[in-house]
Amino acid sequence: MTILYSMLSRLLKRMLCLASCIGVAAHLFAQSQTDTAIHVQKEEDFYTIQTVPIPESILLEVGGMTFLPDDALAVSTRRGEVWIITNPYMKNGVRPHYRLFAQGMHEVLGLNYINGDLYAVQRSELTRLRDLDGDGEADEYETVYSWPLAANYHEFSYGPVLDRDGNMVLTLNLGWVVDHGESLSKWHGWMIKITPDGKMKPFAAGMRSPAAFAVNDKGDIFYAENQGDWVGSGSITHVAEGDFVGNPASLVWSHLPGSTVKLKREDIPDTGEPKYDVARRVPGLKPPSVWFPHTVMGVSTAGILNYDVKGEMGPFEGQLFVGDQGQSKIMRVYLEQVKGVYQGIVFPFREGFSSGILRLNWGSDGSMFVGMTSRGWGSTGRAPYGLQRMVWNGKTAFEMKAVQAKPDGFEIEFTQPVDERSARNAASYRISSFTYKYHHNYGSPVINQGSCPIKAIAVSPDRLKVRLVVDSLRLGYIHEIKAEGVLSAERNTLLHDFGFYTLNQLPDGDKLVITAENRVNLTAPQHGHSMQHETAKAPVAASKAVDIKHNTKQPAAWTKGPDHSIVIATKPGLKFDVEMITVKAGSKIKLLFNNNDDMLHNLVITRPGAADNVGEAATKLGLNGEKSGFVPAGPNILFHTRLLGPTEKETIYFTAPAQPGDYQYVCTYPGHYVVMRGVLRVTK
Repeated sequence: MTILYSMLSRLLKRMLCLASCIGVAAHLFAQSQTDTAIHVQKEEDFYTIQTVPIPESILLEVGGMTFLPDDALAVSTRRGEVWIITNPYMKNGVRPHYRLFAQGMHEVLGLNYINGDLYAVQRSELTRLRDLDGDGEADEYETVYSWPLAANYHEFSYGPVLDRDGNMVLTLNLGWVVDHGESLSKWHGWMIKITPDGKMKPFAAGMRSPAAFAVNDKGDIFYAENQGDWVGSGSITHVAEGDFVGNPASLVWSHLPGSTVKLKREDIPDTGEPKYDVARRVPGLKPPSVWFPHTVMGVSTAGILNYDVKGEMGPFEGQLFVGDQGQSKIMRVYLEQVKGVYQGIVFPFREGFSSGILRLNWGSDGSMFVGMTSRGWGSTGRAPYGLQRMVWNGKTAFEMKAVQAKPDGFEIEFTQPVDERSARNAASYRISSFTYKYHHNYGSPVINQGSCPIKAIAVSPDRLKVRLVVDSLRLGYIHEIKAEGVLSAERNTLLHDFGFYTLNQLPDGDKLVITAENRVNLTAPQHGHSMQHETAKAPVAASKAVDIKHNTKQPAAWTKGPDHSIVIATKPGLKFDVEMITVKAGSKIKLLFNNNDDMLHNLVITRPGAADNVGEAATKLGLNGEKSGFVPAGPNILFHTRLLGPTEKETIYFTAPAQPGDYQYVCTYPGHYVVMRGVLRVTK
């Protein structure tokens, strides 16, 4: 009995010991799982968006913004007003106060406080506004300089920005005629300067719709351009005196006295070659400093804000923030000069603003004020206008802070030390390149796509920089740099894991010595997990939808023709001119869509309640969206036209659904689906 008891006791102790070991092992496993957990970052974890309330009686379609010495915010509107907003920060929970300062002007798309006065840019003049009697309202509207107009709706004017020499800089939009931009009035399509004594100096030409521009830390001017004729995609470009930046319509005035540009319209070839290649043969033509790939980095490049000592928005000093009107978001741009030429990379920064971003300003507390409007232009933010404020909470996100070109590739600088294992893994990265056509057509599909294999990877001792030796780099091309697999030392994912670097020059200097330690096995696949911005798969899926649901020939079985012949066109404000159609279930439909607008449009008929999902899916098609006409695959799309340029038309044939209901039709060009829609009502 004693022996049996002893054996049982030893067995029990062993079991307890085993249980204890299992418990420790389980704890260690759980701890290891916690230690290696990957933390996914979100924009709202670092940057909050606060809405500045606007009285219902005020239509604050922001055209310009500037702060006054007393920290009040002056805002100009597209309706010709200037409002002074006190306490826009909403300190102590007190709502801001609005006071009408000036009115009766013509579409004020620019405002600045210079040398004690407010200056507003109307369609046809630069106006100085003064309150002479101190009652809080402007009683002197003085014309500083004026320019002619042709009464074309597209002749917008912007500014003034003060340059380093004290000149006021303005830009004048091209007009729009049928299917292309045209300079109908003197100096439209130009950047001009107004000297302190009120004289005008033509500065640079070739602009289409230069909605925004700013001066960087070095005093150099950068302007933002929108996709259109001769403009494959949005961009920002360094502008120096005498530059021609691409749209030849402005050259109709290059022969005039004072012109700093000597090119003529006939000097510009219309071959569809990349702009960089044409610029090598045409002295004076200047390619963009940084391209903003269409739909991925916005669709309507707008306000530019230099990150100077006034701002407080994370560790990105000296960079530029650029708003997008169509997609209601802000991008971040790192610039460098290589052999005297500006180039750099654009990253996403913050999405989710309430309307189309047009203007950006720093507040006195380092927050960013965002002025917005969407009427006539459309935006993913559905409000018709708005004023918001973005605030950084002081926490630093794990980001690619900067990317610099090297003689043999790129060097990525991060905001936090990287996890060395993931940073040395070639599968964490993917680099490719592409460009756009330079031609008279509206926009351009992505062309000449190619991969750029990584040959070697080196991590700096402080783990803040990663050097990539990259094969197949191409001058003048946009290089998409993805770093999806890279983690921080604290196991954070990158807040934004991709950017687009425009390579205009390769720097001199030492190349990285490739060793057995840093060499990459080129036979291994160089990509990580599936990507949100995947580009290779999009056109395949979309092409199936086009084959099945895009019928441009009347079916042979329709011996008596269609039951309904419908014509739909566009009208100003991103609208279809017919917003309700009623047909019987199963009826034969002939639909002619006429794009008489100055933008790209399609017409896509969706299942009931699916219009928003289809529009969002079209936006996510990415770089190849234009090739597929921004028509995503899926059962929610019933019928559609192709993507039509200005003045183009197309007829499609289809049989109305058998199930009665309201079938929405929308334009799925990115951002348009929010407002450009109608209803195909099917009855029994």
